[in-house]
Amino acid sequence: VKLITYSMQNLYSIAISPPDEVISSVKNMKESLNKAVGWFNSKNSLAHITINEFKSSELQLENIKKQLTYICNGFEPIKVRMNSFGSYNNGAFYIAPDACSKMGLKAIMKHLNNSLCISEKKTSNDPHMSVARRLSPEALGKAKALFDKVDLNFTCDHVVIRRFNPDIKQFEIIDRIPFNNKPDYTQGTLF
Repeated sequence: VKLITYSMQNLYSIAISPPDEVISSVKNMKESLNKAVGWFNSKNSLAHITINEFKSSELQLENIKKQLTYICNGFEPIKVRMNSFGSYNNGAFYIAPDACSKMGLKAIMKHLNNSLCISEKKTSNDPHMSVARRLSPEALGKAKALFDKVDLNFTCDHVVIRRFNPDIKQFEIIDRIPFNNKPDYTQGTLF
């Protein structure tokens, strides 16, 4: 009897997940926007800053977690202030970090995306927290009119691994990897 083995690929994302108060504030914004324009893409998505997305088997994911833990061990927590709104040409409406926070977040994102050995990943290099995606020009105009002030502050002291759940069509957090502010003192054989 020959056993057939295959690796089931799931969709994952590595992201920065803010604390519950920030998630709640963004959820309230999404509810207000829903009342103004109706349903929109990412309406039910919890607030986060995407670092990357990739497909992986459970086995590969264990190796990625080891890499991520090793890299994040050296990261120092940073203060993040999200204090303005922005939009992309594709209809995305988002909350943007101030200049200092953007610099720190970009450094974390770039280091992770360059260091993680993941064969095919979609990376983000512009830190932002989406409120809505793929809005029509009219809905985007309403979003800009609805929201003029925002000031969300938190300490970024970990990243999360999220797995896409096809039943609810959302990513769900499956693991948190802390920043331990321990400089790289040895190049061990971790992987």
